[in-house]
Amino acid sequence: MRSQVSVTFKNNPPVRVDLHEEPPMPRDEARRWLDEQFIAMECEPLRATGKLLMADRVVVVAQAAGPTKFADEAWAKAFAHAACSVLGKPSVNIDADALSITY
Repeated sequence: MRSQVSVTFKNNPPVRVDLHEEPPMPRDEARRWLDEQFIAMECEPLRATGKLLMADRVVVVAQAAGPTKFADEAWAKAFAHAACSVLGKPSVNIDADALSITY
């Protein structure tokens, strides 16, 4: 199955990562990778309760990474694999500034 992740940042062209026919990242590995990135980038939960859904985690990590981190092809590909895996969707569109995600 072909997978693609698109991330938009204000005043920058969209970042598109095509995963072609590559095998998916195992869900537990994807979750762990996103958790590590969330902590390393010192991200904060979106909700006052501190509860963080996986979709929230994906969006917050994308926002914290910014265009600079997505310029690193290996990191961007790992992010795309993790996002598609934890969300269970082949196509993910993230608006990092609006903190929104669509499938």
